[in-house]
Amino acid sequence: MPLQIIRQDITKIECDAIVNAANKTLLGGGGVDGAIHRAAGNGLLKECIKLHGCEVGEAKATKGYKLPAKYVIHTVGPKWKGGDNNERELLSLCYKNSLLKAKELGCESIAFPLISTGVYGYPVEEGFNVAVEVISDFLNDCDMLVYLVVFNKSALAAGSKKFSEIDEYIDDNYVEARYDLRYANRDIEAEESVAFNAPDMAPTAPSKAGSGKMEKRGERSDEAAFTGGFEAAQTPKDIFDGIQIDESFSQMLLRKIDEKGMKDSECYKKANIDRKLFSKIRSNPHYKPSKQTAIAFAVALELPLGEFNEMLVKAGYSLSHSFKSDVIIEYFVKKGNYNIFEINEALFMYDQALLGA
Repeated sequence: MPLQIIRQDITKIECDAIVNAANKTLLGGGGVDGAIHRAAGNGLLKECIKLHGCEVGEAKATKGYKLPAKYVIHTVGPKWKGGDNNERELLSLCYKNSLLKAKELGCESIAFPLISTGVYGYPVEEGFNVAVEVISDFLNDCDMLVYLVVFNKSALAAGSKKFSEIDEYIDDNYVEARYDLRYANRDIEAEESVAFNAPDMAPTAPSKAGSGKMEKRGERSDEAAFTGGFEAAQTPKDIFDGIQIDESFSQMLLRKIDEKGMKDSECYKKANIDRKLFSKIRSNPHYKPSKQTAIAFAVALELPLGEFNEMLVKAGYSLSHSFKSDVIIEYFVKKGNYNIFEINEALFMYDQALLGA
C-alpha cells in the first residue's frame, strides 16, 4: 500500500531511502540521528561534513553506506515552543522536502521517523497528524511506497479522546468480550466448545521461522482476523438473502466509481491502494480481493453501512463483531469518517492489520 504505518527499527528497513531526523550540523546526535550514523558507519559522517549543515525544514541527501537503504535523506525538524512559532509549517516542510528529494533521486520507497517528536518536544499525536497529512497529499500526485515508523505507540494514544471513544465502542460491540463473561463460570469442556463455535481461536499467520500455531482468545493474528467471518448471530444465507449476486466485486466497484463521479485514480488513492493492483481488479471481473482491499475500496467510496457490507459480500466477506478490526472499521463508518489514514492509525494502535494493499 502507498502509506504503511509500522513499528520497526528504521535502520533495518529495506527501502530506497530512510529519513534522518538530524540536527543542523548533520554530524550525528542522539535518538534516531545517532542510531542512523552508527548503523551507516564512518562513511556517512565524512559525506555529511561536506554538506556544511542544514537549516530547519530543508532536506539533504547522502548515500546509505552500511544501511540497507540506498540513501539517507537528512532533515532538521523544528523544536516545539508551544505551537505559535511556525512549528507546524516547518515540520510540514521537513516531510515535503524529503519526499521531493526522494522523488528527485528516483526513489520508489522511503521510510520516515516521526520527526521532532523526541528530544525536540513536538507533541506525538500532532506530529503524526502533520506527517500523514503531508504524505497523503504527496501521494495524490506521486506513486511511492512510504513507511511511517512509529516507535512509541503509547505516547501516540496518550490523552487522545478519539481512542477513548473507540475503546468504549469496542467494549459495547466486540462479541469476544461478551463470550468471556457469559462462559466464565462454565467448565473447561463447555468453554472450549464455545471457543471453537464462536470462533474465539484462529491460526496465526506462519512466521518466517516456521508454521502457524493456534492462539488463545484475545491474541488472534491480524491476518486471521481478516480472513472473513460472518456475524455470530447470522448465517451466510441471512447475509446473502436479498443481495444481487450476479454482479462481481469488480463490477460493483467500477459501477460505484461511476455513480460517485470519481476518477479511478481518486478512488484507489483514497483507498490507499497501489495503481498496479487497481489495474488488475479493473481488467478482471472475477478478481478476488483480500478483505483489507475490499474494505479499503468501500471506505474510499464512502458507502453507508448497508452498501458497505453489500460490497464486502460481493467479495465473500462481511463485517463481523467477532473481529476487533471489523468493530473498529464499523465505528468509523457509523461516524461518517472515511479517512483511511485515520482508520489505519486506529487499527495500528490496536495491533490490527491495516487497510489497503
